[in-house]
Amino acid sequence: MPRKNNSAHKQPQHNKRNRRAVGCEDQFDDRPMALPKADRSPIQARNEAQRQYLSAIHNHQLVIAVGPAGVGKTWLIGAKAAQALDERRIEKIVITRPAIEAGEKLGHLPGEKEDKFAPFLAPFREVLDERLGKSYVDYLLKTGRIEAAPLAYMRGRTFKNAMVILDEAQNTTVGQMKMFLTRLGEGSTAVLTGDISQTDIKGVSGLADALSRISHIHAVKVVSFSSKDVVRSGLVQAIVEAYEQKSPD
Repeated sequence: MPRKNNSAHKQPQHNKRNRRAVGCEDQFDDRPMALPKADRSPIQARNEAQRQYLSAIHNHQLVIAVGPAGVGKTWLIGAKAAQALDERRIEKIVITRPAIEAGEKLGHLPGEKEDKFAPFLAPFREVLDERLGKSYVDYLLKTGRIEAAPLAYMRGRTFKNAMVILDEAQNTTVGQMKMFLTRLGEGSTAVLTGDISQTDIKGVSGLADALSRISHIHAVKVVSFSSKDVVRSGLVQAIVEAYEQKSPD
């Protein structure tokens, strides 16, 4: 009696093995089978301050980066977070900012919460798209592996195995900063970025207060940038230096 051909039944098993080989190798990996084109070149520092910043992100649980615009604070942490997620060293990226930006309250902007917060994420979205690919970032946002929310929505949460970024930290109040810092769980790294000279709130900045309270803790690393570290353009460097000078009488 001729043997029955079971090839039609074996093919799905072969495809299933391929799917396991391409994705879902461990609990942190839910990447789609066809990964988009992305820039996975090494992240390199352009000056000594950036070198210290990258080293701090790698070696400390809490990093506070302070300095003027254009020094690479946002781009570098965005690139490092994308790299950590791509290499499955973390489960998710959480990006947050205070709901006050350039003197405007978030509630005055049109749209739902996600729409209101989207403009504040533009700098991170650009570097995430560059390092991971736009379609993959869309997928990660949809599945919750990349999350963005106003700082007020962090209350009551605990972040584990995550890279948590607090941008524009100079616009936090002391209470907001304490709330944020106490959200950190096991396996998480938090990076705070800000420019104390650009505070848009009344009263004491939570970032300035945190620097005076916790910078001595072993797990905390403070990295300070100056106008000499601006890499955006020569014009931006000149503008930052001009604003650092005392106003004429």
